[in-house]
Amino acid sequence: MAQIILLWLLAAAVAAALLMWLAGERGRPLLPSTWRFFRAGGRLHGYIYGRWTRQYVDMLLSRLPPNEKATRWLSDHHHGKLLTHAHAHAILAAGHDVPLQDLEQVIPYPVARNLVLKSPPEVAAYECACRHARKNHCQPTQVCIVIGQPFVDFIVEHHPGASRRLTQAEALQLLDDEHQRGHLHSAWFKDAMLNRFYAICNCCKCCCGGVQAMRDRGVPMMTSSGYVAELHPDLCGQCGACVEACPFNALSMDNSHPALDWDKCLGCGVCEVKCPNRAVALVRDERKGIPLDVRALA
Repeated sequence: MAQIILLWLLAAAVAAALLMWLAGERGRPLLPSTWRFFRAGGRLHGYIYGRWTRQYVDMLLSRLPPNEKATRWLSDHHHGKLLTHAHAHAILAAGHDVPLQDLEQVIPYPVARNLVLKSPPEVAAYECACRHARKNHCQPTQVCIVIGQPFVDFIVEHHPGASRRLTQAEALQLLDDEHQRGHLHSAWFKDAMLNRFYAICNCCKCCCGGVQAMRDRGVPMMTSSGYVAELHPDLCGQCGACVEACPFNALSMDNSHPALDWDKCLGCGVCEVKCPNRAVALVRDERKGIPLDVRALA
């Protein structure tokens, strides 16, 4: 399977290189953001991912078989960190440049590196490739938040109809709207995207490829927010809303009351926002790792 993936990527890389060469040969220079991406150290794999995101994600969701080699490839190249709503809000609301150091402690993957979040952060909304890969997908679809350069310019220039620049206020509103819909926030790192944090995804349990890989195939590509759900049975109305909303099947009903599977809970906070009786709350749990809180890590 690994060989099939490599062959697909090689074929895509050759096609991309040919298209780039033809563009230059025919007097159509590459877009400025493409040059900036490669000058910043971007790889052809990253160009393919950013240029043909929908096709790339569709390939992973529909053609990647459930075997150990494919699982290892996914977890080695795509890494997500769950964010509480407050921590996602803090990233977008930064009022000054935020240097983040020793991210390996927060994101236990080899691609995590030091970085600086500029203030106010340059952001763009981008169509969610995971939602578009589903026949009956959730709405809205333009909910991925691309952060920082050269990624914002690259996405906006290459996908003018599927992306738009956001002001800081617009980005925060998008985040709040997705939170109220019961969608989880996650920060994404990718080796092909300059070994750094490049996006906040706002994921639904039914469409997200990362959630599906974690929940259904046990692919370790998303790490906990550092928090865990705490249940308050005395406040529970026994409606089951939290069980239905949980993306990772960490909640179940036990004698008409919700029960938590601690190992499955990643601290996304969806159950908290969906509970009408405030019978669920996120609490810090050191066993779940260090939160990606820019206010504390700067």
